[in-house]
Amino acid sequence: MLQLRPGCECCDRDLPPDSPDAMICSFECTFCRDCTEQRLHGHCPNCGGELLRRPIRPAAKLAANPPSSTRIHKPGGCA
Repeated sequence: MLQLRPGCECCDRDLPPDSPDAMICSFECTFCRDCTEQRLHGHCPNCGGELLRRPIRPAAKLAANPPSSTRIHKPGGCA
């Protein structure tokens, strides 16, 4: 089950579960589309993996499978 982390690790922008701008790597490091395209050039600064659009969990499933509330913000770790 994806964690659906709540924000971008680079700029701390909010990324709610239904955001089409949330991008993740295979380890679920989470970034916004702007940081992914302009700062990270499509690659995770943590693992080097490809960043792809995070799937959107259907709203009806969020109550039983809520998103994470743990924020990770590492502005110094972004390329």
